[in-house]
Amino acid sequence: MKKSLRTSLGKNLRSTRKKLGLTISDVNQLTGLACSTISKVENDQMSLTYDKLSQLASGLQIDIASLFHADDASTNVTARHSVERPKDRISVKAGKYIYWYLNTALRHKTMTPMLGRTKYKTLDEFGDYIRHPGEEFLLVIEGKIEVHTEQYEPVILSKGDSLYIDSGMGHAYLAAR
Repeated sequence: MKKSLRTSLGKNLRSTRKKLGLTISDVNQLTGLACSTISKVENDQMSLTYDKLSQLASGLQIDIASLFHADDASTNVTARHSVERPKDRISVKAGKYIYWYLNTALRHKTMTPMLGRTKYKTLDEFGDYIRHPGEEFLLVIEGKIEVHTEQYEPVILSKGDSLYIDSGMGHAYLAAR
């Protein structure tokens, strides 16, 4: 059986940086992350929140999931396939959510599939809306989610319901009561 492609965030960041011919200072300029932070991540001395991972990936113009798996030329084929088990998922604690990235071994995807859990029940607890480039697809697996956006009335989604939104529009996912 093929050895797992999972490697450390630090190792993948360093590898990506070198493949792009960048110095830590270059990464700082492209991403806005402090040089000391980048160095600590590359040396596995610290991790990053979802927001910082997104900032890093956006600045380097790479898929965020590529930061969690080593390169493998066999993933550059047209018959794409990725099986993943729950034990292989990578969790990231973001300020407002906990995310689990799915199928990270598959590189250069046009979307980044994730599972997420929200802990906030009110907008006061949640704070400011989240905004970022891209689009999101939400499918409720269990419980209920109350979705707030800048442009639409709040909607409550139950198990099996889904939503697709422009992520540039301020949004918040709350655990519905």
